[in-house]
Amino acid sequence: MAAKKEKQTTDQDYSKYVRWFWILFSGGILSVVLVFLLASWGIFGDMPDHTQLENPRTNLASEIISSDGKTLGKFYFDANRTPISYNDLPKHLVDALIATEDQRYQSHSGIDAMSLLRAIAKLGKGGGASTISQQLAKQLFHGEGSKNTIGRLFQKAKEWIIAIRLEKQYTKEEIIAQYFNIYDFGNYADGIRSAAAIYFDKEPKDLSLKESAMLVGMFKNSSLYNPRSHRNPVGTKNRRNVVLAQMYKYDYIEKSVKDSLQSTELDLKYSPQSHRHGIATYFREYLKGFMKEWAKKEGNRKPDGTKYNINSDGLKIYTTIDSRMQRYAENAVQQHMPRLQAEFFHQNTPKRNPTAPFLELDKDEIKSLMRRRMRQGERWRILKQKGKTDKEIEASFHKPTKMTVFKWQDGKPSEVDTIMKPWDSMRYYKSFLKPGMMSMNPQTGHVKAWVGGMDYRHFQYDMVKQGKRQIGSTFKPLVYTAAIDQLHYSPCDEFPDTPYCIEANKHGNPEEWCPRNSGGENDYGGTRTLQNALANSVNTITARLIDQVGPQPVVDLARKLGIESDILPTPAIALGTPDISVYEMVGAYSAFANKGVYTKPVMVTTIEDKNGTILYQFKPETRDVLSEETAYVAIKLMEGVTQHGSGARLRHTGATSSEYKEIITGYPYGFKNPIAGKTGTTQNQSDGWFMGMVPNLVTGVWVGAEDRAAHFASIKYGQGAAVALPIWGIYMKSCYEDETLNISKEAFEEPKELSIIVDCSKIKDDTQDLNNDLDEDVPDEFDNF
Repeated sequence: MAAKKEKQTTDQDYSKYVRWFWILFSGGILSVVLVFLLASWGIFGDMPDHTQLENPRTNLASEIISSDGKTLGKFYFDANRTPISYNDLPKHLVDALIATEDQRYQSHSGIDAMSLLRAIAKLGKGGGASTISQQLAKQLFHGEGSKNTIGRLFQKAKEWIIAIRLEKQYTKEEIIAQYFNIYDFGNYADGIRSAAAIYFDKEPKDLSLKESAMLVGMFKNSSLYNPRSHRNPVGTKNRRNVVLAQMYKYDYIEKSVKDSLQSTELDLKYSPQSHRHGIATYFREYLKGFMKEWAKKEGNRKPDGTKYNINSDGLKIYTTIDSRMQRYAENAVQQHMPRLQAEFFHQNTPKRNPTAPFLELDKDEIKSLMRRRMRQGERWRILKQKGKTDKEIEASFHKPTKMTVFKWQDGKPSEVDTIMKPWDSMRYYKSFLKPGMMSMNPQTGHVKAWVGGMDYRHFQYDMVKQGKRQIGSTFKPLVYTAAIDQLHYSPCDEFPDTPYCIEANKHGNPEEWCPRNSGGENDYGGTRTLQNALANSVNTITARLIDQVGPQPVVDLARKLGIESDILPTPAIALGTPDISVYEMVGAYSAFANKGVYTKPVMVTTIEDKNGTILYQFKPETRDVLSEETAYVAIKLMEGVTQHGSGARLRHTGATSSEYKEIITGYPYGFKNPIAGKTGTTQNQSDGWFMGMVPNLVTGVWVGAEDRAAHFASIKYGQGAAVALPIWGIYMKSCYEDETLNISKEAFEEPKELSIIVDCSKIKDDTQDLNNDLDEDVPDEFDNF
């Protein structure tokens, strides 16, 4: 009886334990269910609704796209992200992700059961956000979350709920694409497309297997496994090798492939995509201003009425810039400018020029110039904001400090760390000659290349559209064209080569104006045809022409040709006294190549939103300015410049004189096709120009220093034919070598009805010496190239 009673007691005890087990088990299940329910109801924080899941709020960079389909750059504030579709991802990139991050990805519905059990058993300490869907949920909707155990558990619950919803909302492929697009790979590489471009200078579809493995390895911790970081130089390669090992483990690659790739280096091709790096930086800065103005207009609004944000709304901006021609233009600058600058430094040592880099200024004038620049600079502004007095700020400019300065090194822009007084650094930067260059199709108005300077990080003033400089003899074709249009002159008409004066009070001129030819009193005699006179920039004949047509008609013609800069209607404009931009000059010259029709330069063709909806499409702006005959006659006049005048060196095929090898690059050019153009040099060589045209491309180049008092002392080095023409020649050689560009080598099309004689050889043999561009005083030895 006692045994039976003892057994009953024992059974009751077991029953109690079983009952408690089921209570605890059921309670645990109910607790988990409750946690899920509470999470789904938003008790632990807001949960994304259906609309948010369908349209996750992620900042997207606006992409700048060239006419040949390449990405020139992006506008973004904190996220350089441009999404791509699953079809743009190479298979081995997806395989690497699944093998490393979520081996059962294709079989689960957002939650991996094994990972879930592990998370519950370890209260979140052993992980749990192991599926790709959960990691995407974390990236999209709540980031890092809580650091305590209970908080992490609630966070996991939210991730599980969102992951399940994502799996219902999207296909497996769409989830993978979103995950690649959302991840931050460091160094402004937001998303896989930016990462592939920044680390390997490729589109994702072009990534190799080992490159894909490295990028997937960064998902574990993009800061720790950053290939550009000094924190863990070996770790990135080791992590890549782990990914390759995982791919082998799950039968995505063979062992021989794994072993071979694991022994290789990362082979980065780091190509930063910041606003100050990359291609077409000056054009991109202009475009930023264009886009801001576009976004301000009332007609350019989102469907909800708000303004577009060019840094986060994922716009696609299709431009006219051709990435190939842009690179050729930038390479031409980089080939020529270092050698030109080296010669400038050589001629402006303190021993050779005590006022270097300035000429014609005394010490007081230089000090005044420098003080003005000092007060305009960023250093002055910052110190002023900190409450420093003018005296304290000025004193700081004379104290040595650590800084990074620009330098041409091995023919490329570079930076050098140094210790220098800010005052000396200002003077150093004023020693640099700068370029401005623009290239445009005259028929469409499409701007194909835009180089506003040599390095945007250090010289941010754009010398294509912002900068306006005296244009010298490049203005003369407008005077000749006005004379042809009004007086029906022919290139073969002759004028006496004698001194010429315009009396006081004529054409609004307060004093008598007697321009001289640069050769002096002995530089006259006989007669010259108009073609000869323009080829040699004969000042006195240009003065005769503007006296006959008057300055105002020339100004009116300039306005019709798109030149908006101030031009005073005085006779002196005939020799190029106005300050005009490269942008304006290229637009004006393009009308000659386009049969007298001015087409306003175009930089943006289309703007689309992130869904591909067209928001803007350009409409060409054109106007008839000249008759086709007048435009053709002007072209034939300018062809004489490259056949017989200062531009004739474009056709030479001989070796360069050793005396000028230090500055003349790309020579001999050896062009045989028709080229119309004009060089230009201002009175003290502070500005050098070359405008060159072929039937479907017009390009203008300017070179000069920031201050006009900084220039070559001798016209031998400072003329447009030496400082600007070589950039044009190098650029065009590259364009012609690239046959895909279809740059014309044909003759300019002659009008069907041409009443003006343009071939002067049919009238008489013009044997007059055409060696010197007289307003530029080109030495005989220099013209013998």
